[in-house]
Amino acid sequence: MARFSRIRVATVMKETGMVPLFYNSDIKIAKNILKACYDGGARVIEFTTRGDFAFEIFSELNKFASKECPDVMLGIGSITDAGAASLFIQMGASFIVTPSLREDIVRVCNRKKVLSVPGCGSLYEINKAEELGCEIIKLFPGATYGPNFVKAVKGPQPWTSIMPTGGVGIEESDLKMWFEAGVTCVGIGSNLISKQVVKHQDYSSLQNQVKEILNRIQKIRNEL
Repeated sequence: MARFSRIRVATVMKETGMVPLFYNSDIKIAKNILKACYDGGARVIEFTTRGDFAFEIFSELNKFASKECPDVMLGIGSITDAGAASLFIQMGASFIVTPSLREDIVRVCNRKKVLSVPGCGSLYEINKAEELGCEIIKLFPGATYGPNFVKAVKGPQPWTSIMPTGGVGIEESDLKMWFEAGVTCVGIGSNLISKQVVKHQDYSSLQNQVKEILNRIQKIRNEL
């Protein structure tokens, strides 16, 4: 069972403006990444299922999070079928992220009152996801569509909450383009949690980077 309601998760996504996302098969490294992001101020974090036995890593990581980072909302990403969604919901995932719009996954999430964040790449898919009750839409891959796509959607649909993921940069200029276009939050993976950070176990640098990005987002929002 998720420790947080789907409304609470969506609200915190909007408030903080960023969702760090990562995968690592080493539970020790995964814990260190999670803790660094948490200490940097991130409160909604996505662990992706991009390797064998990812469910075992997530299960242990979520137990760790509940003890060491009690107010962090840990979700699972790269989910492609309803069975997997159900499994991770049983493990306490606070939200489910998918690369594409899958109605069967949304139904499973709705049944358990867990936030579903589907990947969409067209206005039709976005509208369909909202009809199914999805609060936040993942624009994926974000870099392919760009801020202009978001701006075009927000024109006739100002209520639509969009989170671009995939190729979102951490520089202020890049973040500014997205938030000026009207995104609710951004999902950032390898541009934040880089191979170099993991290789050198530079978790203090990651913590500082998360803090800086969150501050940049707040600054940008204040200037809009």
